[in-house]
Amino acid sequence: MESHASEIRQAALSLLRGGTGNAEVSRRLGVPVGTIGYWKHLDRAERGECPGSHRPDCPRCDGSPLDARAYAYLLGLYLGDGHISHYSGHRVPNLMITCDDHWPGLMDEAHRAVQCVFPFNRVCRVRKTGCHNVKVYSKHLACMFPQHGPGRKHERRIVLEGWQEEIVETHPWEFLRGLIHSDGCRITNWTTRMVGGQPKRYEYPRYLFTNKSDDIRKLCTDTLTRVGVRWTVLARGSDPFNVSIARRASVALMDAHVGPKH
Repeated sequence: MESHASEIRQAALSLLRGGTGNAEVSRRLGVPVGTIGYWKHLDRAERGECPGSHRPDCPRCDGSPLDARAYAYLLGLYLGDGHISHYSGHRVPNLMITCDDHWPGLMDEAHRAVQCVFPFNRVCRVRKTGCHNVKVYSKHLACMFPQHGPGRKHERRIVLEGWQEEIVETHPWEFLRGLIHSDGCRITNWTTRMVGGQPKRYEYPRYLFTNKSDDIRKLCTDTLTRVGVRWTVLARGSDPFNVSIARRASVALMDAHVGPKH
């Protein structure tokens, strides 16, 4: 759009507020009629004269509605494979959820969750080698994800705020789905036993959640305990990075509410 002096814009707004039509203002000032219409729209929106002109951006700042179920899932994704960055050249930070191309269904779910939480923002997918980043720009990312900060997640304290705890308590399975769909998996283990003197192979499913952050693993295990899922910790060497769910009843609960990546 062509740049115009502020005096021209103010003159246009004075005429428009006085009832002069867009075309006449355009003719008098030599400004394209589309620009006049745009200025009129912004002016009316600023004065609250346009029905629906206010688009609330942030449930934390202006009390706009929040899809809590979608947010619980997105919070789990963010704590696993999410990242907030502020590139040079962009005034607005962006949230990226990295999704492996092997799981297109998961990518679709992540896209829907981001769009539900940020309904007035454009959500896109950026292709990378072997994956896509589900991406959204918003000035309110730090409001919605106060866990953001300098450094890697496992190198800083990760604590949910009170309003986030309420959402996780209300939608624990959605939160767990986000965690498992980011840093977890459903696998099939096997072992052999001697039956009648012959080795027999047995297979059994197991869910794993792997994260270096002690705080994030505790958020996962506390939520698992709350919904009645029994879990254990498997050490990777001397590091207890893996949360394991292998008991049949607990796996059945996870299958009913979480399920494998797809």
